[in-house]
Amino acid sequence: MSYKHITTHERCCIANFIELGWSLRKIANHLGRNVSTISREVSRNRINQSYNAATAQESYVIRRQNCGPKGKQAHRPLMIYVEKQLKKSWSPEQISGRILLDFPQDLKMRISPKTIYRLIYKKHLVKGEVKVLRRKGKSLKPTETRGKFNVGKSIKDRPEEVKKREEVGHWELDTVVSSRGQSKYCLATFVERKSRLLIAKLMPNRQSQTFNYYCKKALQHFPHELVRTLTVDRGKEFAGYRELEATLNTEIYFADPYASWQRGTNENTNGLIREFYPKKYNFSGITQDDLNEIV
Repeated sequence: MSYKHITTHERCCIANFIELGWSLRKIANHLGRNVSTISREVSRNRINQSYNAATAQESYVIRRQNCGPKGKQAHRPLMIYVEKQLKKSWSPEQISGRILLDFPQDLKMRISPKTIYRLIYKKHLVKGEVKVLRRKGKSLKPTETRGKFNVGKSIKDRPEEVKKREEVGHWELDTVVSSRGQSKYCLATFVERKSRLLIAKLMPNRQSQTFNYYCKKALQHFPHELVRTLTVDRGKEFAGYRELEATLNTEIYFADPYASWQRGTNENTNGLIREFYPKKYNFSGITQDDLNEIV
């Protein structure tokens, strides 16, 4: 049976019936309540041995405001620690992990990255200033301007052993672009999921035939057991995937649109490359030897 809080009307009735000399059991029967409910209501709200409906209602409102979980923002030492690290440009993921090392025995000093993001957006941390975040709170879903194609095998059909990283030979592929309008030069990155081996090639453009050429150059010297599957996004540079499947004797799987986490190894590696070649960098000014040094 669900519990219903005592209403303002019922409190007025209780006060009137008490003045008339009714017993608590009689009041409970009249209101259709359990006698223990009426007893608790009168006991907790009685002042100087008298029960006043208005005072009881005010006390009820205050108790309701203070009940329930307080949330992480009520833990001041935790909030001070998190805000201090955010101002140092630490990511929420770094902060969440470091707390386990700095306060291993204090269970109250625990917070997840999602909670940190939520507290920032609700302005409980750093006054909601999203500039402390590395991505500045921007959406990770840019508008696709190069067109789309919905062909090929879905990542959902990829063998389970690929997801579990049980064997080598499963690669994730992507491209890293120059600043738009400055140059067509870009990087092609190839990362093996289990070993994290990285191969990167400097390309003059992102055309599918160009990508196929450099993909073959990067992977064709490996034996078949080391190039079992390739996982890519739905960029137009992968439109020639059938040729790659035939040449490399492998299977190519396509991640879902705007689902970069499905190729997390490659995306993370591209982020590491961006430490050396930040956004809007013009790749026409480097050589393959320069890129090899970074790799």
